[in-house]
Amino acid sequence: MSYELTGKLISKFDTVQRTESFKTREFVVEKTEEINGRSIVNFIKFQSVQDRTTIIDRVNIGDEIKVYFNIKGTKWEKDGKTNYITNLDAWRIEQILQSSGKGPIDNDYLEPLDTFSATAPDAVDDLPF
Repeated sequence: MSYELTGKLISKFDTVQRTESFKTREFVVEKTEEINGRSIVNFIKFQSVQDRTTIIDRVNIGDEIKVYFNIKGTKWEKDGKTNYITNLDAWRIEQILQSSGKGPIDNDYLEPLDTFSATAPDAVDDLPF
């Protein structure tokens, strides 16, 4: 199941090579909510793994972002003790542009407008009318 959260990016950390074939990167988002007339601030730490460690590169500290993530839980046992670890695994980030009022834009999926232009020099007009 996928979740999403919108907030302000306040910190991003370096990529950490955990093993020869596994790497992670963490970042923190500040989420402010109004509850019963009080402003509640939460700091949520996310991680991205493997090829997703670079998704945080295209946004800056202070940017409003929307993070899409999955919740992962792990049971870890050592020396007869059990520990449970929960990770918020981010897999996509969108920058929220405040000035345009048009909502989030994901630049990975934008194409130049002239890609679909029928007036391109090599365009063929084979319409019968």
